[in-house]
Amino acid sequence: MFSEELIALASYMAGEFDNQAQAIADPAWYVHLRLWQRPVPLFLEDSLTLYAEQANIVKLDRPYRPRIIRLKPAHDFPTSIQVQYYMIKDISSIKGAGSKPALLKTLTPDRIELLPDCALTVTQVGKTEGGYRFQALLPANSRCCFSYEGQTYQVSLGFEASPDEFLSYDKGIEPETGKALWGAMMGPFRFRKRQDFSSELPI
Repeated sequence: MFSEELIALASYMAGEFDNQAQAIADPAWYVHLRLWQRPVPLFLEDSLTLYAEQANIVKLDRPYRPRIIRLKPAHDFPTSIQVQYYMIKDISSIKGAGSKPALLKTLTPDRIELLPDCALTVTQVGKTEGGYRFQALLPANSRCCFSYEGQTYQVSLGFEASPDEFLSYDKGIEPETGKALWGAMMGPFRFRKRQDFSSELPI
């Protein structure tokens, strides 16, 4: 049903991660984070979907940036992969689901909102004996924006995924000036997988 590449990408991304080594080596620029990317049973007809959130290591009970990441074949090129982002309408109802996966069973399509300009194009940038290396980037001139509590936010999204690590290039952007405000301002956050959730994927 799903291509080998799509399954590989979802498997690499599904897990609990942290960037401990990076945060210790360069604490001025990289906060020690825990990242959860957990399979969620949405869009099962053609996609593998993840719920993502993250937390400061000293505030694990206060995760933030909840989002839905849908991995699916690209419409124009079925052998390619597109990564579509969604926001959650009622964040409080799902907060903490990275470590409490039972909460994800309540998530339905009507409780999430498509972010039409927040879709990444995935390319395979390498292959080794261990597996693939994927890179996902926003198309040129795309502006990924969303509204929350009356304010408009812009983010620059991007990542690389391989069996060994997950690199996040996500940054918050000032919509008026295009200046980066937070996130991977000095290069990507380099996450290592602490726990594998790929067995939760519906494959």
